[in-house]
This record gives sequence, structure tokens and C-alpha cells, in this order.
Amino acid sequence: PRADASPVPSASGTYHAMIGGVVAVIVFLLLSLLIVLGHYLIRHKGTYLTHEAKGSDDAPDADTAIINAEGGQGGADDKKEYFI
Repeated sequence: PRADASPVPSASGTYHAMIGGVVAVIVFLLLSLLIVLGHYLIRHKGTYLTHEAKGSDDAPDADTAIINAEGGQGGADDKKEYFI
């Protein structure tokens, strides 16, 4: 009979295979979860609540929206500059 010089008995070889399989499955699940989470975070675009002026909903341009806006600076129409 041959003497096995390895410090680990040969009967535990199946345990090594089972542990390797379990580790491989766990690594595969973690990589899959990382890919799905990364895809979600890249594609997810948040919606932001902004407080726009109430008169700017149907304005054709930005200047008209500021003029028609409610609130803000009340004396904006009083100051006019004329260039001669």
C-alpha cells in the first residue's frame, strides 16, 4: 500500500468540492446582484419638484414668464431704462 503524504486525508476531497461549489454560487449571485443594482442606479432618473412661478405655465418665452409671474419683485415694472 502507498502512504499518502498529504496532511489532509483524501476523504475530505468531496468537502472541498462542495465548499468550492457553494463559494462559486455565492460569487455568481453577488456579481448578478451588482450588475442589476448598477443597471438600476444608472437608469433611474429621479423626478424633482421645482417651485416655478405660477404665471409661467403658458408663457411663450422666459421673459414673458417673468413678467406674468405672480409674486417676486413687485416694483419690477416701475424701473425702466430708455436709451436715446
